[in-house]
Amino acid sequence: MANAVSIERTPPVVRITLNRPERHNAFDETLIAELTQAFEALREDEAVRVVVLQGAGKSFCAGADLNWMGKMVNYTFAENLEDARALARMFEVIDHCPKPVVGRVHGAAIGGGAGLVAVCDIAIATPNAQFGFSEVKLGLIPAVITPYVMRKIGYGNARALFVSGERFDAETALRIGLIHRLVPDEQLDATVEATVRNLLQNGPNAMAAAKMLLHAALVLPADELRSLTIARIAELRVSEEGQEGIRAFLEKRKPNFAEDLP
Repeated sequence: MANAVSIERTPPVVRITLNRPERHNAFDETLIAELTQAFEALREDEAVRVVVLQGAGKSFCAGADLNWMGKMVNYTFAENLEDARALARMFEVIDHCPKPVVGRVHGAAIGGGAGLVAVCDIAIATPNAQFGFSEVKLGLIPAVITPYVMRKIGYGNARALFVSGERFDAETALRIGLIHRLVPDEQLDATVEATVRNLLQNGPNAMAAAKMLLHAALVLPADELRSLTIARIAELRVSEEGQEGIRAFLEKRKPNFAEDLP
């Protein structure tokens, strides 16, 4: 049986593919576990600079698998807690990945699938992409993805879309900030590759630090955040990567951390 998640390593890039095309890459416990493990393994992998997250077949991710949901009907409260913790852990691990995550989005991105889009640093979609937070249609809520979605689209948009459960198109997703670029189908792969190439020109430690600082900015009081920003920029200026970047800029050359695709 094929894995629910396939991993293609061509350092400095890793492509992680949701690999349940016959189920529109819908979540079940196996996909959740494999996707969590895949991103956990990347944390300390210095050979990896950029991650591309994508879906096989016709969809990016259509949310929860019906068979998985069928099991939930008979779960106890304790079992539902454990199940929800695993799902929450998956989103947290992706969100805190120190590598930039580029989402290649097409077809359905519903419920948790839209949540995956929200934890991508850069999400690129095609006009056929469809989004929605349809959990209320089932008497449920988009619970564990709420923090990530609200950061991306704002309270007002989340409020309307969470309570309505209505689907929305890629143009709307672009307008509210869930995705960052909207390109024709035939330009999707080229745009993803161009985005990856651009990211590979950046300092890997700097990108990881930028992501960490943004996370901190969401939770720290103003005085603590100010102290952190001062300390972090001072640290990076004297770091090997920062020193190389500054010298390369002054000498009008490419820094040694800039890397090209094979």
